[in-house]
Amino acid sequence: MRVDKFLWCVRYYKTRSIATEACKQGKVRVNGALVKPSREVYAADKLTVRKNQINYELEVLDLPKSRVGAKLVNLYINDITPREELEKRELLKYSQDYYRKKGTGRPTKKDRRELDDWFDVEEDEDGSN
Repeated sequence: MRVDKFLWCVRYYKTRSIATEACKQGKVRVNGALVKPSREVYAADKLTVRKNQINYELEVLDLPKSRVGAKLVNLYINDITPREELEKRELLKYSQDYYRKKGTGRPTKKDRRELDDWFDVEEDEDGSN
């Protein structure tokens, strides 16, 4: 089975074209070697997939006939990702909660309240209130 099709079948990518593009960009390795999307994958191969700034390591147990349900994914792959990589995911969650890129639209209601509180504090310090 092709590596892009396999990654789509085991739900690492939402569409097969996204999986193909990841292979072309060098984000997928089979047994340590960069691969093209057409590379065949066999049982016992080790895959390294870079997705969302995290390097996932997978061991192929079996090849599915077609895309499988989320509950059946563990029959076909064994996730051997190191603990450090999974901790990166937790840190990314926290960093995204407190950071907004400039120009990403209107402030949320929470952002607006924080801005109002910040301006109120400045006025109180100046004594102009």
